[in-house]
Amino acid sequence: MATIGENIKKYRNKLSMTQDDLVRKSGVKHTTLTKIEGDFVKKPSVQVIAKISKALGVPMEDLIK
Repeated sequence: MATIGENIKKYRNKLSMTQDDLVRKSGVKHTTLTKIEGDFVKKPSVQVIAKISKALGVPMEDLIK
């Protein structure tokens, strides 16, 4: 089962977005995003997931599953 970080990275890469692009579009701090994608943060807050999912244009459920 993929982690939230792996899912974010997968969708971000599908859109050819860099981490910086996603940071700017979502408003999430760069350090937060790198920690999530690196699996240092296993359970990010709902607010953070909501911002990232909106920026990626995917439902939150797709990032969590």
